[in-house]
Amino acid sequence: MLYSLKIENVAVIEKAEVKFGPGLNVLTGETGAGKSILIDSIHAILGDRTSKEIVRSHTDKAVIQAVFQQLPQKVVHQLEQAGMDAGDELLLYREISAEGQSKFRINGMTATAKLVREICRDLIDIHGQHDSQSLTDPTRHLAMLDLYARCQPQHAEYYAMYRKLVEVKKETDKIKQALSDREKRVSLLRYQLDEIEAVSLRVGEEEELLQKRNRAMNFQNIMTRLSEAYHALEGSDEQQGAADLAGEAAHSLENIAHITKDLEYLSERAEEIYYNLRELCADLAQRIEDSEDEEYSLDFIEERLDSIFRIKRKYGDSVEEVLEYAEKIAQELDTIETADRRLEDLEIKKQELYQQTKQLAQKLSEIRLQAFERFNKEISEALLFLNMPGIRFVPHHQTGPLASAGQDQLEFYISTNPGEEPKPLAKIASGGELSRIMLAIKSALADADNVATVIYDEIDTGVSGKAAARIGQKLFQTSKGRQVLCITHTAQIAALADTHLLIQKNLSEGRAYTEIHSLNEADREKELARIISGDEITNAAIAAAKEMRKVRQQLENGMR
Repeated sequence: MLYSLKIENVAVIEKAEVKFGPGLNVLTGETGAGKSILIDSIHAILGDRTSKEIVRSHTDKAVIQAVFQQLPQKVVHQLEQAGMDAGDELLLYREISAEGQSKFRINGMTATAKLVREICRDLIDIHGQHDSQSLTDPTRHLAMLDLYARCQPQHAEYYAMYRKLVEVKKETDKIKQALSDREKRVSLLRYQLDEIEAVSLRVGEEEELLQKRNRAMNFQNIMTRLSEAYHALEGSDEQQGAADLAGEAAHSLENIAHITKDLEYLSERAEEIYYNLRELCADLAQRIEDSEDEEYSLDFIEERLDSIFRIKRKYGDSVEEVLEYAEKIAQELDTIETADRRLEDLEIKKQELYQQTKQLAQKLSEIRLQAFERFNKEISEALLFLNMPGIRFVPHHQTGPLASAGQDQLEFYISTNPGEEPKPLAKIASGGELSRIMLAIKSALADADNVATVIYDEIDTGVSGKAAARIGQKLFQTSKGRQVLCITHTAQIAALADTHLLIQKNLSEGRAYTEIHSLNEADREKELARIISGDEITNAAIAAAKEMRKVRQQLENGMR
């Protein structure tokens, strides 16, 4: 439950600390005193989006802290999963700068807004002034019934099968679309593939051709220089070559090599040079012979390079990319050519999945409709208690196509008077009736949602007298199983509080300040009298307040 809330520099609240108790906590105060700021602060600490306008004027930041006790086991598990201390208490901290930046902490450790929202989902349920209007939105009704029916496992099983059906249908539709354009597409792909294959591309060929082109463009110069180098080494009839001269030098040194070690070394070097020159001479001769046998057709090379360039310009930046594209379209052609068989298999699979999904949807529908009978009974009893006798709550149910939530299209219809045909809530329920209907639904859902704290922001809007008293009694009953916080302007509700908090706005030095006080018994009676009679508290109002407090004691005794 929410144990305490500390607020600093939030709107007109400079500093306030509120401690809540178990059971029914009521907050009262004049209109404009700052009750909505308290709700905004709770929304903020729960990780909801908020505006920088919440920061009090002329201050750097707003700070909100909340302490929760008696944590649900699910919350403890979430904290442990996040690597955070999960002791007896949960401390949430949020700081909002004047520039709108936020910082979150959980038990002193930095956290994200997403993590805070996930953890707080099972801590507090806030029913705002406008939430009753959600009853007029038919798309919300099925979710309410599912929560009551506790059919989440069945829905999860259905949804998993439904997703499989959707995926198969998507693939089927894709193939059907491909088949409808098949002739045109096959013609295009076949043309592209034939065009690429006609070039007979080979990885590395382009680089080889560029080298050949370079040699072809320099062929004459290469042959001249090779011949000059060969004749310089080999010599001619008229002149000895460098190789023969090196041989003579080596022979001369060989004759004196035995005299000293250094002469032997010079002889060996000369002999090595001679053999190297002979080897080089042989290599040059072979290169000249090979070059004469090569056919360097520059026109052929240029034509081949042009073909490669043109195919690259159409299908890729490199030969590798063109070949990858060719493989891709070949696979697509194969897919299209085998699409008829694949489509037939998918249609069979789709029908099987549809039947399985349909069965799960029907099972889900049965659970929902059976649950509605119990749901309707509880709501009708609650509405009777809330001074709305004769109410008939009817599900307007239709079976539609399979969708993510199943096959059910559900809208709550209601008849507020005997003999009247049920009609949509939006068309016949007043604001006060919607508030009581929502309270009845919340009461029916109390055991299903397992939220420890429920906040009602002016649930009594549009009601008074006996209806308001019955709302107070229903809230009092609900608070025996969980903590309830209620902002109200109605004395009949405020009188039943276990903890009564008064929100007051004061002026000091031209600025507004809001303060929150926990009331003792005497102060409660004064506040109840103020709600009853206004600014001038009369003895009759005090007496009425005392009687209202006795009603609470009677209710307490009656529940023991």
